[in-house]
Amino acid sequence: MKTAKLTLLFSLVTLLSFGSVSTKEKDALKAIYNSTNGALWRVTWDLNKPVQEWQGVSVKGDKVIGLNLEFNNLRGFIPEEIGDLVHLKHINLFRNKISGGIPSSIQNLKSLVTLNVAFNMLSNPLPQEIGELKSLKNLKLFMNRISGEIPLSIGELTNLNTLELYNNEFTGELPSTIGQLSKLKELLISSNQITGKLPSTISNAKGLIVISIFENNFFGVLPNSICDLANLEELVISNNAFYGKLPNQMSSLTNLKVLLINNNEFKGNYAQLRMQLPNLKQFDFVEERNQSMIATLDSEEDEDKDGDDN
Repeated sequence: MKTAKLTLLFSLVTLLSFGSVSTKEKDALKAIYNSTNGALWRVTWDLNKPVQEWQGVSVKGDKVIGLNLEFNNLRGFIPEEIGDLVHLKHINLFRNKISGGIPSSIQNLKSLVTLNVAFNMLSNPLPQEIGELKSLKNLKLFMNRISGEIPLSIGELTNLNTLELYNNEFTGELPSTIGQLSKLKELLISSNQITGKLPSTISNAKGLIVISIFENNFFGVLPNSICDLANLEELVISNNAFYGKLPNQMSSLTNLKVLLINNNEFKGNYAQLRMQLPNLKQFDFVEERNQSMIATLDSEEDEDKDGDDN
């Protein structure tokens, strides 16, 4: 009798220590498996085994906190049921063949820190609900076919460190709410179809180290406020339709190491700028017949004075 009680007690302790994933979370994982042709994955799941043994699924206690299925031949779409995995902190679906889009149910993942669905075949616009992910630090959706505009709600991701949306088909303007991302370090949105002026509010994102927006349809002058980004090390704005003169305080960006501004319509002699930024390691300085083709900062005039440039 005593032995039976001890066995029961041990079983209860084991259950409490390791727990079991809820039916709702297990069903959500099965929905992902079914919607992405799980049977054809490079490393598939044995659905008869405990969730803790499924490749790429991280479980802490009785909660699913991580999903890492990169390079795993997922084909299909992300189901709405992913929103039932409410304890997820990390999603990594990098380098697969997932189509469709990010479902609006993503808003339920309040603990999510990393969302990486880069290098897939996503094409649907980003849902406004993306702004509900208040804990998100890394959003990586590059190398897809995502269309539509960057949602205004992107500015609600106040813990965001990296925003990587390059090589997609985004249109419209860069939202002025981008300035609300005070912790943002890397803004990588090159090779899209984004138009309009670079919003002056970008200067509020004081943590920015890298701005890469080349190969878009930005136009107008650069806002003077960009010179307030004291931590900026890389500014890559080549292959747009910027024009006029660069801000006269550009030389205050003393941490700049990379400045690529070619294939725009800047005016002036920017050999002077090169001298004022001695820490530059990359600078697309093009000279023809001793005439500099891109400009620098010999005027304080900026179109900002004509009104808001958003």
